[in-house]
Amino acid sequence: MATTEINPTPNPAPEPAATAAEAAAKTKGHRFGGLHKIRAQIRETEGVAKYMLWTGLVLSGIFVIAAVFAPWIAPYDFDTYKTDSGERFPKQGAPSGTNWFGTTVQSLDVLSRVVWGARTALEVILLSVVFSLIVGVLLGLVSGFVGGWLDRVLVLIMDTLFAFPYLLLAIVAAFMFQGLPGGGVLTTALAITVVYIPQYFRVVRASTLSAREAVYVEAARAMGAKPTTIMRRYVFSNVVQSVPVITTVNAADALGTLAGLGFLGFGIQPTEAAEWGYDVSRSLDDINAGMWWTATFPCVAIVLAILGFTLLGEGLNEALNPSMRRRKIAKAVIPPITNPRKTVTLTATATATAEGTASTATVPAQADPPAAESDGDPAPEPTPTEPQEEGK
Repeated sequence: MATTEINPTPNPAPEPAATAAEAAAKTKGHRFGGLHKIRAQIRETEGVAKYMLWTGLVLSGIFVIAAVFAPWIAPYDFDTYKTDSGERFPKQGAPSGTNWFGTTVQSLDVLSRVVWGARTALEVILLSVVFSLIVGVLLGLVSGFVGGWLDRVLVLIMDTLFAFPYLLLAIVAAFMFQGLPGGGVLTTALAITVVYIPQYFRVVRASTLSAREAVYVEAARAMGAKPTTIMRRYVFSNVVQSVPVITTVNAADALGTLAGLGFLGFGIQPTEAAEWGYDVSRSLDDINAGMWWTATFPCVAIVLAILGFTLLGEGLNEALNPSMRRRKIAKAVIPPITNPRKTVTLTATATATAEGTASTATVPAQADPPAAESDGDPAPEPTPTEPQEEGK
């Protein structure tokens, strides 16, 4: 009879079942999986892209905060030229305790104009970006998926618009949209929208042309899905991945276009809202007279806002683009061996019927490695173990 003595390591205790809170957290993670993935990619960004991203985020955040909370941050309204007591501000006054950034030729507070100008710029940027996204993405998706004569006509129109200088095209569009209800903010936003529709169109169309030949699209066609269903459920989510990066870059460009229109006098009227480009154009004569404050602060606001959106867009591009991003490389750590190699002892007992002898052998759990062969000499044969007499 053979008996085996094994001392295995005890099995680990089973993990407790997930609680309701953990299950809810997992469900929420699946629901917002895309946002968690983007956040993880941003957190793993290293090198220059990381500093660009966070610098742009801080500058853009300051711009957005100033625009949203302008009524509480600005000491006066954008068209206020006198104090609450009725005393008129000095004309072209230098920075002082009452007017921190000085006053303009119209006795307007420069600090208030700068803060309220941030709100005007944010309104125009949001409207122009939303309109450009809706029109450009929709036309690019339809053009790339349908093809044919519709694709040729849309490509011809967009290439024609793209060939115009953007500032000249915005001026022409501003003349076309004059008189629309909504004031100068809506008119300027529509004028800038015409400039950026071709960019979204070309990017989305190029992605759609490659996505419509994918296997999952062919499978949807084979199952009888309608073209509108395929575009909405299968193609759209795969062609808009690069749109957020373009949006941030276009936001910076739209701010520069708005300032250019205001500088030339084709933007928002000064009685409707504060606008940085208009303030810079009115302060050109002040610079020659040595009054630097009327132009310096609006120019600094324009530069910082454009720089913030530009750095944010470039940082997002390097963080989300697989071909450009850099990730943290975790250092591999090999843990030390704490437990020696364990062996299994096999004891065999045999009772001889005639001589009454017993034999005992110990076998390791893992076979020993074969001995190295010597040059020309055969390996020695093992010596058989002779049975011992009972009792010795």
